[in-house]
Amino acid sequence: MADDDHLLIKRYASRRLYNTETSDYVTLEDIAGFIRAGREVKIVDLKSGDDLTRQYLLQIIAEHESRGESVLPIAVLTDLVRSYTGAAQSVVPDFLAMSFEMLQQGQSKMMDNMAAINPMASMPGFDAMRAQQEAFFKAMTGGIAPGANADQANAPEDDAAPSEELDEIKRQLADLQSKLSKM
Repeated sequence: MADDDHLLIKRYASRRLYNTETSDYVTLEDIAGFIRAGREVKIVDLKSGDDLTRQYLLQIIAEHESRGESVLPIAVLTDLVRSYTGAAQSVVPDFLAMSFEMLQQGQSKMMDNMAAINPMASMPGFDAMRAQQEAFFKAMTGGIAPGANADQANAPEDDAAPSEELDEIKRQLADLQSKLSKM
């Protein structure tokens, strides 16, 4: 995505965050809301021009985790700390990106399969229930709704049963974990 498509947030010397799109100050929670809504955000220091996005995203995650909104298990956090070594650092970002992509694809396929094979789909109120489930998945994946991946929308449908797809995802994740542990 080009920087032009990002919502630009500028950090002033006072550490206040300024939304250049709406010309007002925002909080970390506001930024988290933009991201959950599907916006790409870029946070830069006004004076130096340094990109501070990573720093602020980590701060948002830390605040949610400290409030008891735990998404990351202790074992994952421990492994992340361990990954900050020379050899593992080159593999971990790609591994995490592929893991989240597989999770998003699996959720999207599950939602599509639920609508396709569920006789309740024609019942009144089913669309509202599905919208609630999509919102739940969107919240669980950091604001990316199932089916939001443009590459997946153009991919051919897979006729495998949902359990086979889940088994394949589990197998791929296990393979990636095995490769990572060998490093």
